[in-house]
Amino acid sequence: MSLALEDRLAIIELVSLHGHLVDDGSLDQLEELFTADVVYDLTDFGQEPLSGVAAIREAAWALGAANPVAHHVTNVVVTAWADGRVQVRSKGLGIKADGSCGSVSYDDTVVRTADGWRISYRRLSPRRTPLGGMTKPG
Repeated sequence: MSLALEDRLAIIELVSLHGHLVDDGSLDQLEELFTADVVYDLTDFGQEPLSGVAAIREAAWALGAANPVAHHVTNVVVTAWADGRVQVRSKGLGIKADGSCGSVSYDDTVVRTADGWRISYRRLSPRRTPLGGMTKPG
């Protein structure tokens, strides 16, 4: 499937909007990012996946002051699939109030809805070891 430049830009802005909404505490606007039945997969963090926008919102409120004060998304790669879905890989940096920083990879499935592009699946993977944990063979 070919993806128009306008769609690519809209998808990149969608992924970028996440940090703005969360950092501003605008959790009542998460429907601008996610489908109603979104799966937010935190398995790599030892947590069960969250199902639905309300669950994501409640998890953010539950973290409270432990939430990062800033989310930054970089290295966005958009790949269109033949079935109309779009795969988006990106990197995320989270800055905590104490100045510490963490890194994740986001793997998103994005779909076109009546309201525009929305994330229907997001998997977060922590980045904790260089080279993805790989070592030079032999």
